[in-house]
Parts: sequence; structure tokens; C-alpha cells
Amino acid sequence: MAKIDELKEHIGALKNYLNIVVAIILTIGAGISKLYLANNVHILFWLGIILILILFVLFIILTQAIHKNIKKLKEL
Repeated sequence: MAKIDELKEHIGALKNYLNIVVAIILTIGAGISKLYLANNVHILFWLGIILILILFVLFIILTQAIHKNIKKLKEL
């Protein structure tokens, strides 16, 4: 497989991972908002907040990796 095709496949895989992370963030966000509206702010609420922050950092890392690979693709 050519180098350009490998980079395209890698970018596609990273985009899929990014979509999964976004879906998880939205799902957890909906659950957290439901807990907040029901006035059930306990350990599960705070664990959800921490998990969203961790997933947001992962989102940033994946986005940077995608942009770095796109720049490599432009150089080829």
C-alpha cells in the first residue's frame, strides 16, 4: 500500500474515533443534565463531569492528530 493510502486510512480511523468520543460526550452530558434537573447531585454526577473532562482532552488530542496527518498528506 502506498504511503498516501496509509495516511488516508489513518485519518479515516481517527475520524471514526473522534465520532465515537463525541457521541459518548453527548450521551454522558444528557445523563448529567438529567441528574442535575432531578436534583440528584451525588457521586455519579461528579464522576460524569470528570469523565466528560477526560473525554474532552481526548477529543483535543485526536483533533490534533488528524490535523498533523493532514499536513503530512499535503507534503506527499
